[in-house]
Amino acid sequence: MGRDALPAPAGPDPGRPDARAVFVTQWYVPGRAAGTRLLDELAGRWRAAPPPDGLLSFHAYLSTDDDTVLVYVQARDPEAYRPFVRSLDGAARAEPVEYRPRRGVVLASSPRPPGSVVVASFDVDGAERQDRIIESVLGALDAAPADQHRGMLSAHFHASTDGSRVLNYARWTSDEAHEAFLAGATRRATLGATGATPGVRPIGFKRYHLHHALDLHPVLDPPLDRSSS
Repeated sequence: MGRDALPAPAGPDPGRPDARAVFVTQWYVPGRAAGTRLLDELAGRWRAAPPPDGLLSFHAYLSTDDDTVLVYVQARDPEAYRPFVRSLDGAARAEPVEYRPRRGVVLASSPRPPGSVVVASFDVDGAERQDRIIESVLGALDAAPADQHRGMLSAHFHASTDGSRVLNYARWTSDEAHEAFLAGATRRATLGATGATPGVRPIGFKRYHLHHALDLHPVLDPPLDRSSS
């Protein structure tokens, strides 16, 4: 049974207009029990030491294959993140990849929180290639009929500050909806767009379920649709 059948905690709004930076950290774990312990440790560190005003949200996930923990932190002030995590103990001090939110598209709405989050990553050769792969994949999504990505709520692209990575944070209604997408034409079109872009190497994707959420500041403005930015 997929996550769609379960009550889901609310995740971050990846298009919130005051999120100037996103910090993503990953840990590989030997199984669900170890992953759950690490998730509880990380969330506990953040809750025990109130973060500074420049940080907006903390969300912690476990992959559906139980081998990866991912933390996604949004910041209004990018300079606030590292001094804070360096004040913590244990795994919470791990070095993240720093991203800037770039463009996104909202494809559907749902009265329920996303049942699944899919994070896909690309290794790229510099800022120009970051721009090109984001445009190519968004173009493939825009051109696809809605029934070819049924269940995809949104896709938001992030570019690493060092020019070496692109991350797509996609929200889905359920694991099953994403599995159906993988077998469809739109998935093949996005893979074709990636393969046709020199200097871009797909790293792969993982599906995640949200385990801990810490919303430090509410979203005061409507979500920003970065598809036109």
